[in-house]
Amino acid sequence: MERLPGFRDFYPEPLPSQDVWSADTRNHIFDAWRSVARRYGFREYDGPPLEPLELYTTKSGEEIVRQLYNFSDKGDRAVALRPEMTPTLVRMVAAHGRNYKKPIKWFALPQLFRYERQQRGRLHEHFQFNADIFGETDPAADAELIALLIDSLRALKLTAADFVIRLSSRNAWHEFFQHGVRSAANGIEQEYEFYQIIDKLEREDPGQSDSKLKGLGFSLVAVNEFIAAAKPTAELEVILDNLAARGLAEFVEIDYNVIRGLAYYTGAVFEAFDKKGEFRAIAGGGRYDSLVKLISGGKVELPGLGFGMGDVVLTELLKERRLLPALNNPLQAFCLIEDEALRLASLKLIQELRDAGLTVDYSFVPTKPDKQFKRALELNAAFTLKLERTSAGDFALKVKNLKTREEKVMDTGSVSAFLLAGK
Repeated sequence: MERLPGFRDFYPEPLPSQDVWSADTRNHIFDAWRSVARRYGFREYDGPPLEPLELYTTKSGEEIVRQLYNFSDKGDRAVALRPEMTPTLVRMVAAHGRNYKKPIKWFALPQLFRYERQQRGRLHEHFQFNADIFGETDPAADAELIALLIDSLRALKLTAADFVIRLSSRNAWHEFFQHGVRSAANGIEQEYEFYQIIDKLEREDPGQSDSKLKGLGFSLVAVNEFIAAAKPTAELEVILDNLAARGLAEFVEIDYNVIRGLAYYTGAVFEAFDKKGEFRAIAGGGRYDSLVKLISGGKVELPGLGFGMGDVVLTELLKERRLLPALNNPLQAFCLIEDEALRLASLKLIQELRDAGLTVDYSFVPTKPDKQFKRALELNAAFTLKLERTSAGDFALKVKNLKTREEKVMDTGSVSAFLLAGK
């Protein structure tokens, strides 16, 4: 039975083949994301993987349906597997945000699903690091979020030589659009169409882009001049100064090529890219001050901003940069049970060591000593432990360092401290 195309199996290291993904790598990335988010004071949340279809069409329009895994459930409700986390989060904040002190700083690590054409860096599912702030309009919140993104990547050993945050502003593009409008008929729909053209500039034929822009009363020349000037707005200046004060200026640059195609962004927007340009965007986000009001049907108004960073492109980047550590998690100890009369006493020792936080394994059934030792080596154990009975009837514990092959005898009460010290 084969897995579905675009979905992944995650195996423990060492991997059995090249076409499966590493559960240990995934946990390594998750641990870094969680650790940095918590250092920044963000709290973890989660929501259901299945939501009403209306939640996504309200936010993104009917055209998003073709990108979803959607169906009618047994209650004849139109539902969809979540393609992104922001609508769920906004629904949750609209329902109970009043019960939390502002600003709200939350993060999640959801699995998301999209029925789109597979390509490099994009599958039918992925895991994503989402971090969002609600209840703050000052650009300091935008800087905080970008700093979190930078440090999340730095925690995985990526440096300013590996990635850059390209910072832009919907407000800057809104002003550009307004100054170029020649007709009152150019309203919200035309402005969104303009944003879509800008979003695709780097991927589309220049002649085609110029033709589309001229249809709205603009020219590619004027657009390119605006992008090349890279003059930061007042809000972007505040963000840049804030990040510079943290020593993070080298990770950020103004780039008005970034506009983010989604309609709900209202202020600063940004994307993270690898500097060699070999991969899709690593992460992207921005400010969406009107989204809570939209999702809540006008009942709740709360400014928000956030970003999402997927695991697929990031994993590929870490592999390419050789930044993934050895992930075949070693055992701290393997307990050899050569005398079956000592099995229960050995189990007592094993439990005590596990209670102390140590990683310990053993053979479930009677096994020849050489096979047990071989198993200890296969599991990359640091030490072997072996209980023996002395002539006086007491227990003696032999502890062998499998790297140096040095063996010593010690009492069971001191072995946990010895192993925890990693000596």
